[in-house]
Amino acid sequence: MNSKKIFFLLLSLSIALIAVGAVTYKNQIYSGALAQEGHVVPEVPYVPTPTEVVEEMLRVAKVGKNDVVYDLGCGDGRIVITAAQKYGARGVGVDINPERIKECNENAKKAGVTDRVKFIQGDLFQTNFSEATVVTLYLLPAVNLRLRPKLLSELKPGSRVVSHAFDMGDWAPNRIIKVQGNETERTVYYWVIPEKN
Repeated sequence: MNSKKIFFLLLSLSIALIAVGAVTYKNQIYSGALAQEGHVVPEVPYVPTPTEVVEEMLRVAKVGKNDVVYDLGCGDGRIVITAAQKYGARGVGVDINPERIKECNENAKKAGVTDRVKFIQGDLFQTNFSEATVVTLYLLPAVNLRLRPKLLSELKPGSRVVSHAFDMGDWAPNRIIKVQGNETERTVYYWVIPEKN
Protein backbone atom coordinates (compact mmCIF):
# COMPACT_ATOMS: atom_id res chain seq x y z
CA MET A 1 0.00 0.00 0.00
CA ASN A 2 1.53 3.35 -1.01
CA SER A 3 1.83 6.35 1.27
CA LYS A 4 -1.07 8.20 -0.41
CA LYS A 5 -3.50 5.33 0.28
CA ILE A 6 -2.24 5.06 3.88
CA PHE A 7 -2.77 8.81 4.34
CA PHE A 8 -6.39 8.65 3.10
CA LEU A 9 -7.08 5.56 5.15
CA LEU A 10 -5.80 7.28 8.31
CA LEU A 11 -7.76 10.43 7.44
CA SER A 12 -10.99 8.42 7.02
CA LEU A 13 -10.36 6.60 10.28
CA SER A 14 -9.75 9.92 12.10
CA ILE A 15 -12.98 11.41 10.76
CA ALA A 16 -14.92 8.31 11.83
CA LEU A 17 -13.43 8.47 15.35
CA ILE A 18 -14.27 12.18 15.65
CA ALA A 19 -17.86 11.48 14.58
CA VAL A 20 -18.20 8.66 17.13
CA GLY A 21 -16.73 10.92 19.82
CA ALA A 22 -19.16 13.73 18.99
CA VAL A 23 -22.16 11.40 19.16
CA THR A 24 -20.91 9.93 22.44
CA TYR A 25 -20.42 13.42 23.91
CA LYS A 26 -23.89 14.51 22.77
CA ASN A 27 -25.42 11.37 24.29
CA GLN A 28 -23.61 12.05 27.58
CA ILE A 29 -25.03 15.58 27.65
CA TYR A 30 -28.60 14.56 26.81
CA SER A 31 -28.80 11.30 28.75
CA GLY A 32 -26.61 12.15 31.73
CA ALA A 33 -27.37 12.42 35.42
CA LEU A 34 -30.17 14.95 34.95
CA ALA A 35 -32.16 12.64 32.70
CA GLN A 36 -31.54 9.69 35.03
CA GLU A 37 -32.85 11.66 38.00
CA GLY A 38 -36.06 12.49 36.15
CA HIS A 39 -35.24 16.16 35.60
CA VAL A 40 -35.90 18.02 32.36
CA VAL A 41 -32.85 17.65 30.13
CA PRO A 42 -31.26 20.95 29.00
CA GLU A 43 -31.40 21.83 25.31
CA VAL A 44 -28.10 23.71 25.51
CA PRO A 45 -24.88 22.24 26.94
CA TYR A 46 -23.14 24.37 29.57
CA VAL A 47 -20.22 26.32 28.10
CA PRO A 48 -19.01 29.27 30.23
CA THR A 49 -18.81 32.72 28.64
CA PRO A 50 -15.22 34.05 28.78
CA THR A 51 -14.64 36.99 31.14
CA GLU A 52 -13.76 39.41 28.33
CA VAL A 53 -17.05 38.57 26.58
CA VAL A 54 -19.04 39.05 29.83
CA GLU A 55 -17.43 42.48 30.21
CA GLU A 56 -18.23 43.46 26.61
CA MET A 57 -21.84 42.23 26.84
CA LEU A 58 -22.45 44.38 29.92
CA ARG A 59 -20.54 47.34 28.45
CA VAL A 60 -22.43 47.40 25.13
CA ALA A 61 -25.75 47.21 27.02
CA LYS A 62 -24.61 50.17 29.17
CA VAL A 63 -25.63 48.33 32.34
CA GLY A 64 -26.07 50.62 35.35
CA LYS A 65 -27.36 50.59 38.91
CA ASN A 66 -30.98 51.04 37.79
CA ASP A 67 -30.93 47.99 35.52
CA VAL A 68 -32.38 44.53 36.08
CA VAL A 69 -30.24 42.03 34.15
CA TYR A 70 -31.74 38.63 33.31
CA ASP A 71 -29.29 35.99 32.10
CA LEU A 72 -31.13 33.17 30.30
CA GLY A 73 -29.23 29.91 30.67
CA CYS A 74 -27.10 31.52 33.38
CA GLY A 75 -24.61 28.66 33.91
CA ASP A 76 -22.45 29.55 36.93
CA GLY A 77 -24.05 33.00 37.31
CA ARG A 78 -21.04 35.00 36.19
CA ILE A 79 -22.95 37.57 34.09
CA VAL A 80 -25.48 38.67 36.73
CA ILE A 81 -22.83 38.49 39.47
CA THR A 82 -20.52 40.76 37.44
CA ALA A 83 -23.43 43.12 36.69
CA ALA A 84 -24.13 43.42 40.43
CA GLN A 85 -20.48 43.66 41.51
CA LYS A 86 -19.20 46.05 38.87
CA TYR A 87 -22.26 48.12 37.94
CA GLY A 88 -24.54 47.86 40.98
CA ALA A 89 -27.35 46.35 38.91
CA ARG A 90 -29.85 43.80 40.14
CA GLY A 91 -29.72 40.44 38.40
CA VAL A 92 -31.72 37.28 37.87
CA GLY A 93 -30.23 34.12 36.41
CA VAL A 94 -32.40 31.36 34.97
CA ASP A 95 -31.15 27.84 34.32
CA ILE A 96 -32.86 24.46 34.07
CA ASN A 97 -30.00 22.57 35.71
CA PRO A 98 -30.23 22.37 39.54
CA GLU A 99 -26.45 21.86 39.82
CA ARG A 100 -25.83 25.13 37.99
CA ILE A 101 -28.27 26.98 40.28
CA LYS A 102 -26.48 25.60 43.34
CA GLU A 103 -23.16 26.77 41.88
CA CYS A 104 -24.66 30.22 41.11
CA ASN A 105 -25.80 30.69 44.69
CA GLU A 106 -22.38 29.66 46.02
CA ASN A 107 -20.65 32.08 43.62
CA ALA A 108 -22.99 34.93 44.55
CA LYS A 109 -22.27 34.34 48.24
CA LYS A 110 -18.49 34.37 47.62
CA ALA A 111 -18.87 37.59 45.61
CA GLY A 112 -20.97 39.23 48.34
CA VAL A 113 -23.91 40.07 46.06
CA THR A 114 -26.69 37.84 47.39
CA ASP A 115 -28.73 40.98 48.19
CA ARG A 116 -28.70 42.00 44.51
CA VAL A 117 -29.02 38.72 42.60
CA LYS A 118 -31.25 35.67 42.60
CA PHE A 119 -31.28 32.47 40.61
CA ILE A 120 -34.28 30.53 39.36
CA GLN A 121 -34.28 26.90 38.34
CA GLY A 122 -36.74 26.76 35.49
CA ASP A 123 -37.58 26.62 31.82
CA LEU A 124 -36.74 29.82 29.93
CA PHE A 125 -39.98 29.57 27.99
CA GLN A 126 -42.04 29.40 31.20
CA THR A 127 -40.22 32.27 32.93
CA ASN A 128 -41.61 35.79 32.98
CA PHE A 129 -38.79 38.26 32.38
CA SER A 130 -40.89 41.38 31.75
CA GLU A 131 -39.13 43.25 34.59
CA ALA A 132 -35.77 42.93 32.79
CA THR A 133 -34.18 46.03 31.30
CA VAL A 134 -31.29 43.92 29.93
CA VAL A 135 -31.41 40.27 28.80
CA THR A 136 -28.22 38.34 28.12
CA LEU A 137 -27.94 34.91 26.52
CA TYR A 138 -25.48 32.35 25.22
CA LEU A 139 -27.76 29.69 23.85
CA LEU A 140 -28.07 28.11 20.39
CA PRO A 141 -29.49 29.61 17.15
CA ALA A 142 -32.71 27.55 17.24
CA VAL A 143 -33.33 28.47 20.90
CA ASN A 144 -32.70 32.17 20.16
CA LEU A 145 -35.27 32.05 17.36
CA ARG A 146 -37.85 30.40 19.62
CA LEU A 147 -37.20 33.02 22.32
CA ARG A 148 -37.41 35.98 19.97
CA PRO A 149 -41.24 36.40 20.03
CA LYS A 150 -41.22 36.16 23.85
CA LEU A 151 -38.49 38.80 24.12
CA LEU A 152 -40.33 41.14 21.76
CA SER A 153 -43.68 40.71 23.52
CA GLU A 154 -42.57 40.70 27.19
CA LEU A 155 -39.78 43.29 27.27
CA LYS A 156 -40.52 47.00 27.38
CA PRO A 157 -39.41 49.19 24.45
CA GLY A 158 -35.84 50.36 25.01
CA SER A 159 -34.83 47.17 26.84
CA ARG A 160 -31.55 45.72 25.59
CA VAL A 161 -30.82 42.16 24.47
CA VAL A 162 -27.25 40.88 24.16
CA SER A 163 -26.30 37.50 22.73
CA HIS A 164 -22.92 35.82 22.76
CA ALA A 165 -22.09 34.03 19.49
CA PHE A 166 -25.56 33.63 17.95
CA ASP A 167 -27.94 36.05 16.25
CA MET A 168 -31.75 36.15 15.98
CA GLY A 169 -32.27 35.25 12.34
CA ASP A 170 -33.72 38.12 10.32
CA TRP A 171 -34.03 40.42 13.35
CA ALA A 172 -31.10 42.67 12.46
CA PRO A 173 -28.94 43.62 15.46
CA ASN A 174 -28.30 47.27 16.32
CA ARG A 175 -24.64 46.39 16.72
CA ILE A 176 -22.26 43.49 16.13
CA ILE A 177 -19.08 43.54 18.21
CA LYS A 178 -15.99 41.38 17.78
CA VAL A 179 -14.23 40.50 21.04
CA GLN A 180 -10.64 39.33 20.88
CA GLY A 181 -10.02 36.58 23.42
CA ASN A 182 -6.94 34.60 24.42
CA GLU A 183 -7.47 31.98 21.74
CA THR A 184 -10.31 33.05 19.44
CA GLU A 185 -12.37 36.00 18.34
CA ARG A 186 -15.92 36.00 19.73
CA THR A 187 -19.01 37.79 18.42
CA VAL A 188 -21.53 39.73 20.50
CA TYR A 189 -24.92 40.78 19.07
CA TYR A 190 -26.86 43.71 20.54
CA TRP A 191 -30.51 44.67 20.01
CA VAL A 192 -32.84 47.31 21.46
CA ILE A 193 -36.50 46.33 21.83
CA PRO A 194 -38.45 48.61 19.46
CA GLU A 195 -41.61 50.57 20.20
CA LYS A 196 -44.74 48.46 19.98
CA ASN A 197 -46.89 49.10 16.87
